[in-house]
Amino acid sequence: MKVEGLLFAAGALFYVVVAAVYWFLSRDEIGTTGLVMTGALAFLVAFYVLYTSRRVYPRPEDRDDARIDEADPEYGFYSPHSWWPLPVGFAAMLIALGLIFAVWLVLFGVLVLLFGIVGWLFEYYRGAFAR
Repeated sequence: MKVEGLLFAAGALFYVVVAAVYWFLSRDEIGTTGLVMTGALAFLVAFYVLYTSRRVYPRPEDRDDARIDEADPEYGFYSPHSWWPLPVGFAAMLIALGLIFAVWLVLFGVLVLLFGIVGWLFEYYRGAFAR
């Protein structure tokens, strides 16, 4: 967990430096505040991860002498051939655009979203990939 904590700490430092340069060049309070808050959130995560890494037993990913079989064998199942995230993403886009332009577009987006979620849910229960 140390690597993750150091990455977030580097991100926090980066955002604070960028905020200082941004403030010096633009004198914009809002953008500077956003960058400082982003750095503060990265610091918060870095502090938590580094503090937790000292209190827990080192993971196999953190040790140089770890073997491959020590890692968690089950990371989950991810479908390599699934096209169903595409209509779900398209539906999310339609809903977002419908919130901007028209209510009928939101309703159409919800219908496409329901179609995509049902298709994604039952992907392995029908068709060529049924188990």
